[in-house]
Amino acid sequence: MKNIEKNLNAFLSNLNVFYRKLQNYHWNIIGKDFFVIHSKIEEYYDKINEQIDEIAEHILMIDGQPLGTMNDYLQNTSIQEAKNEKVKDKEVFEMIIKDYCVLLENVTNIKKEADEQMDYLTSSLMDGYISDYTKILWMLKQMMHA
Repeated sequence: MKNIEKNLNAFLSNLNVFYRKLQNYHWNIIGKDFFVIHSKIEEYYDKINEQIDEIAEHILMIDGQPLGTMNDYLQNTSIQEAKNEKVKDKEVFEMIIKDYCVLLENVTNIKKEADEQMDYLTSSLMDGYISDYTKILWMLKQMMHA
């Protein structure tokens, strides 16, 4: 279970850094589709915020200790922070796609390990994330073809 806890904390770290990154983009997005993109990014970070709480509580449910400081998150993330600068929509969506791919890889690997260890509670939780991230990625990629 310790390895699952470690992987869940890495996922929690990625979620926290991604949340901040999305907020940064929300504040700094520029371009002709500002209103639509601004709202969509807010929708994404609201959902990620819910996931942060869900994963932290899940770690506690399996007798683990969730990471809780920005320092912890930055040391355990595989998602790069956004720069604090104005950014155009195409760049934002390219980075969001890249980061959702990282999250999808996280949850897929956690599910595989949870299945091997017969931790079906963690495994079933990951199913929802796999479905959500796959759909979001499909939608974002469709938008990039426009």
